Amino acid sequence: MKTIVFIGDSVTDCDRLTIPPYGNGYVSLIASSDEINANVINVGTSGHRLVDLEKRWNEDVLENKPDILSIAIGVNDTWRRYDDNDVTEVIDFENRYRSLLTITRAECNSKFVLCEPFLLPVREEMNLWREDLDPKIDVVHRLAKEFGAHLVPFDSEFTKRSAQSSMAELAEDGIHPTAAGHALMAKLWLDTVSTYL
Repeated sequence: MKTIVFIGDSVTDCDRLTIPPYGNGYVSLIASSDEINANVINVGTSGHRLVDLEKRWNEDVLENKPDILSIAIGVNDTWRRYDDNDVTEVIDFENRYRSLLTITRAECNSKFVLCEPFLLPVREEMNLWREDLDPKIDVVHRLAKEFGAHLVPFDSEFTKRSAQSSMAELAEDGIHPTAAGHALMAKLWLDTVSTYL
């Protein structure tokens, strides 16, 4: 049986420690899908940035030896710039991300699923955040191509859907998905990754 590891921030975490083993978000929906016959492990951790993932990579990723590794990270790397003046430079984000993928491929020969970090500007000032987030999304696209990964278009699809309904229906605070937002994420992930399964 294949092992799928999901790693990321609060969007992936979704209270996985109090609602084990998957939490109550998109990972839980994916794990319960008829399309999945795999050992699913959720190691998302609320508040984390890429540098935090790096610190726990051995334990949470390499020791689990994933056949498929799904990574959804980046919005906190942007958020901390605006709420705490703690900037993650794009080149640093790219170098750390590439290093983790390189190590994982060498040690586990995993297939990668790279997910766009997403943001819906529910508050006017959040429009400014795009100048920081968009280049990081570009990094995810470049690395997906470089490593032959499947790319899950969370940001582009959330942006498109929010224009058809409302941003709050998908993520009330623009960052943490509602139940409808998580359902959309699960569908996008499964539609994108189906050829791996």
